[in-house]
Amino acid sequence: MTPRTPLLRSVLHGLAALLLLVGPAVSMAASHLPPVTDIAAQSADAAKQGGPLVVLVSLPGCTYCETARRNYLAPQAAAGEITARELDMTADTPLRDADGTMTTAKQWARAHNITVAPTVLFLDRNGRNLASPLRGLQPDFYGAYLEQAVDTARAKLAEGLAASK
Repeated sequence: MTPRTPLLRSVLHGLAALLLLVGPAVSMAASHLPPVTDIAAQSADAAKQGGPLVVLVSLPGCTYCETARRNYLAPQAAAGEITARELDMTADTPLRDADGTMTTAKQWARAHNITVAPTVLFLDRNGRNLASPLRGLQPDFYGAYLEQAVDTARAKLAEGLAASK
C-alpha cells in the first residue's frame, strides 16, 4: 500500500532517511566504547581535537556503567564532541601506559586506585587527570557534571598549549 498524497509520501521518505541516519548512532550508543590500548597515543589524538581522552572505567554487567556509556559518553563520542574510550577494570587486556610501559587494564586501574565503577577520567598526553574524575553515577546532574569536567579539562589543555608556545 502506497501513500496517496505527495505530502504524506514526502513525510514517510523523510522519516525513513532520518532512521538511516540515527540508526548507526543508536547502535553505537548501546555497545561498548572503543578500548583504551595506548594512553599516550590515544590522548595525543584527543588533544589534537582540543580535548582530553575521556576514559570510562567499567565493570562487566554494571548497569550504571551502561547508563553512563549509552546516555552520555557514546552519543557525545558519536557526535564528535569528545574522544571516549573504555577500560574494563577486571580485564587482563594489554595496555600501553603513558610512559610507554606495558601493563593490563586491571593493573592500570589498580595502580590508579580506581575502585568504583563507573569512573570517568579526563586524561592529558601524560595520563594525568585534567579534571576531577566522575565516580559513580548521579543521574539527576550527571550530564552537567560531565560537561563541567570536559570544559575544565579543555581549559587546562588550552593553558598548557599556550604556556608551551
